[in-house]
Amino acid sequence: MASIKVHGSVISNAVMRACASLYEKELEFEFVPVDLKAGQHKTEAFLSLNPFGQVPAFEDGDLKLFESRAITQYIAHSYAEKGNQLISHEPKKMAIISVWMEVEAHQFYPAAQSLTWELAIKPLLGMETDGAVVEENEPKLGKVLDVYETRLAQSKYLAGDCFTLADLHHLPNVEYLMGTQSKKLFDARPHVSAWCADILARPAWSKVVAMKNSA
Repeated sequence: MASIKVHGSVISNAVMRACASLYEKELEFEFVPVDLKAGQHKTEAFLSLNPFGQVPAFEDGDLKLFESRAITQYIAHSYAEKGNQLISHEPKKMAIISVWMEVEAHQFYPAAQSLTWELAIKPLLGMETDGAVVEENEPKLGKVLDVYETRLAQSKYLAGDCFTLADLHHLPNVEYLMGTQSKKLFDARPHVSAWCADILARPAWSKVVAMKNSA
């Protein structure tokens, strides 16, 4: 049995992010489904893994982690010799990767996640989309993507010419939004559109999507 375990739901952006990094590293892991509707993430057993009662929870032997971006960084550093390189051991290059990981977390994610929730997740759950939230967040995401368009005119990926965690962290929201009206925000920016097509086509990401679709 694999020493690495990911506890969560495959529709969760954060869970998908963690799984993507494991697949990029070609690591074997056990996926432990957590039934969010039944409230399994609020049980005492799960709270011992993630005290905030959110997915994912991650185990690698006796190490227990939560917060998906911390998990991906642990995987990339601890298994540097495996699979695809998602980080750099050169300080300047790693600093650039870190900048764009921060941009994803603090600039891209808030608007993108609001749109993902309203346009993709709510319909999955049989809930009604709040048009006002969509109207508010599409321009916010558009402004971030304007910065990305300029950046991606200079390099193939956000942190340079290699795919890194800076790109990987975007994948769950991009995947969801490509199936919604917000796709137009990406399509309207040629370099952003090409970048999306590239990262969504990665074999590791295809495995994550297959996991989600088979659930």
